Amino acid sequence: MAAAKKGRGPSGGQGRPGRALALILIAMVALAGGMFLSGHTAPRLGIDLAGGTSITLEAQNQPGKPNAINKTNMDTAVGIIERRVNGLGVSEAEVQTQGDRNIIVNIPKGTNSKQAQDQVGTTAQLYFRPVLTVQASGPAPEPSGSATPSGSATPKPGESAGGDKAKDEGGKKSEGEEATGTESTPSASATTQGRAVTGALTKDDPKPGASDKPKPSDSPEATPSADPATAKLQEEFTKLDCTDPKQRTDAGKGAKATDSIVACGSNVPGSYEKYILGPAEVSGGDVDDAKGAIDQQTSKWIVSMEFTSAGAKKFQTITGRLSQQQPPMNQFAIVLDGEVVSAPSVSQALSKNAQISGNFTQQSAEDLGNILSYGALPLTFKEVSVTTVTAALGSEQLKGGLIAGAIGLALVVVYLVVYYRGLAFIALLSLLVSGVLTYTIMSLLGPAIGFALNLPAVCGAIVAIGITADSFIVYFERVRDEIREGRTLRPAIERAWPRARRTVLVSDFVSFLAAAVLFIVTVGKVQGFAFTLGLTTLLDVVVVFFFTKPLMTLMGRTKFFSRGGAWSGLDPKRLGAQPPLRRSRRVNAPTEPKEA
Repeated sequence: MAAAKKGRGPSGGQGRPGRALALILIAMVALAGGMFLSGHTAPRLGIDLAGGTSITLEAQNQPGKPNAINKTNMDTAVGIIERRVNGLGVSEAEVQTQGDRNIIVNIPKGTNSKQAQDQVGTTAQLYFRPVLTVQASGPAPEPSGSATPSGSATPKPGESAGGDKAKDEGGKKSEGEEATGTESTPSASATTQGRAVTGALTKDDPKPGASDKPKPSDSPEATPSADPATAKLQEEFTKLDCTDPKQRTDAGKGAKATDSIVACGSNVPGSYEKYILGPAEVSGGDVDDAKGAIDQQTSKWIVSMEFTSAGAKKFQTITGRLSQQQPPMNQFAIVLDGEVVSAPSVSQALSKNAQISGNFTQQSAEDLGNILSYGALPLTFKEVSVTTVTAALGSEQLKGGLIAGAIGLALVVVYLVVYYRGLAFIALLSLLVSGVLTYTIMSLLGPAIGFALNLPAVCGAIVAIGITADSFIVYFERVRDEIREGRTLRPAIERAWPRARRTVLVSDFVSFLAAAVLFIVTVGKVQGFAFTLGLTTLLDVVVVFFFTKPLMTLMGRTKFFSRGGAWSGLDPKRLGAQPPLRRSRRVNAPTEPKEA
């Protein structure tokens, strides 16, 4: 009796297959519920299916830094570019390295995608440099008295921060834009060409005008006596024509932070200024946070800046010195990729917080804030290629992939029905469960880790159909082998499982190992194929253990399968089964020794 109970132990262990089925059903409901509650009811599509722009950036060697292109700096650049693009609201952009010196940026089609594309190409280091000389370069801006769509007059050269006109003592207009900080000391808001940076004003503090300071246009080539421009730099400045796109782009590029440079900038669309700038004293890495916002007092767009502890000390030093200078040497230039993106003036020493205000639009304020926040890259990059993918092309490719998958699935179903008959019902239900789990998990992985379903990933899912079906076939064949040896169905199901389980685990382990290696050693879209293949391989193990085997145990208790009918797929006669094992034991059992 003890031996009999011990022999029935494994069978008894499988006597509650409903628990495993209930567990996987709960998991499916939970995943589907999470998918609907999160609002992501479909997998996130990659750029080749949804449309968008793919940009390839190549890291450039820098003078004096032969080992600058390394994994640490590349990863840092990826993080900064990703934050810069996502800072514009393009939350589904993909940024990843390719090889040792390339970065691939995929920007899906949608809100702010064009703006994000423009900022991705701006990849050099960010510096704050003191202005030594400034001079107009190129045609003067056309006069305009038209109003903006919102009804406010468009700020012109000569207007003050909020667009209000300020007169100096000679009756001339002062030029520029104004910004405020959060310093406790009284501030002035003298405006000069460019944008002004000052501390916070109180209602009792007088707001001095710019009359006591000459305009930069009155002395366009003023240079600080303490730091005169070198002859070579002055020659470059004289020859520089900022209306020439090539000269405008090349000016200041490749210079070290400790060098004085010439650079171009534009405060008014259609006009350009050329600058001589001193060595950088604050870098973009010193900016902790910056963003465009609405000034509650003036209802105008401003850019607020917050510096790190170290950056605040540097910024206080440079603004304290510049605030004592005459225009244009009371300005500092914000230089990105060798171009002056803004040149605000300073009227007092500032520290941790400051604001830049003036003739900003919403987009220009947000752009400058984004540049200040995420502009300090450890490397410079060259834009190698820009590829645009239309959503229509992606839809056609997806349609072709789905048709190919449907054809493959149909062929698998036909084979299962013809060869395994009733067992095909178990296989199809298992495939359905695997499909539901795959779909819900992919939908949740989009917002969780940024997974995007691209065409190679679709191919991986199609290949997974064959891998999953192969696991069912292995188990079915083991069961049929047991029946061929003369066992009845229920014992055959339990005896076949250990051998089938080992085969399935080994097969899936090899498949998962191949997917993992492919994911590690490849980049780009091929990783989507590897990730999907690995995911579906893991799900195959889950489905076989927690659904296919328990369902097979339950089906073995039904009359349709236990009787071994012709359409069950388990007919002993069609399988060429041997006589039952018990009968052979009775025939061969020795009886004569008992009589003796």
